[in-house]
Amino acid sequence: PSAWRYEIGYVRNRELQWYQPDNANIKGGVLVIEGRRQKIKNPYYIAGSSDWKKSRQYTQYTSSSIQTRGLNEWLFGRFEIRARIDTASGAWPAIWTLGLKGQWPSNGEIDIMEFYRIKGVPTILANFAWGTEKQNIAKWDDLKKPLADFTSKDPAWVQKFHVWRMDWDSYSIRLFVDNQLLNEVQLSETINPDGSNPFLQPHYLLLNLAIGANGGDPTKSKFPITFEVDWVRVYQRQ
Repeated sequence: PSAWRYEIGYVRNRELQWYQPDNANIKGGVLVIEGRRQKIKNPYYIAGSSDWKKSRQYTQYTSSSIQTRGLNEWLFGRFEIRARIDTASGAWPAIWTLGLKGQWPSNGEIDIMEFYRIKGVPTILANFAWGTEKQNIAKWDDLKKPLADFTSKDPAWVQKFHVWRMDWDSYSIRLFVDNQLLNEVQLSETINPDGSNPFLQPHYLLLNLAIGANGGDPTKSKFPITFEVDWVRVYQRQ
């Protein structure tokens, strides 16, 4: 709790899960975030509401999302996260950052790791997003790599832990998995319309397991769906 805080309830992207603290626990020294098939009454339900966060009387799924905002924030550094992801239909695990100042996407988003389905194809993603002239519309520099690219070389890839890494300095950001470069952006390119650069400000880190939306249909998947994190390490130059 000195390093992480929870997100609660329905948060973003019309996802199916209700975020709650109970789904994030330490087991054998590893953080285990569980996506569960669990019916819970929505305390914010309003009959007939057009707000997706209030229109669902019950949630059918729960999970957890934790973040470091207000507790740990960083400008530049090497970030390493050793984790194992579940690739069941419906799973949308992510390791990502958001900038402290500004509205999304002008505050900047870095997706060190995302996994979800694109047109039904299980895919690993590594992305950068910043602002455009249109509100809530991002400029994306994204990398989409089919999961099959990894499992064809190692059939047991999904069963293993992997190290996702971000190297971030005042010139560029580079994203890796197991020392394999996935995506890179030059900060000379990541300029918002107002001239600000969202990657020249402190960011905070998020770890979450969403269910549904981009993750796909979870109805036939076996639960719990798990996202396991062995460690998170951040290194900075003195």
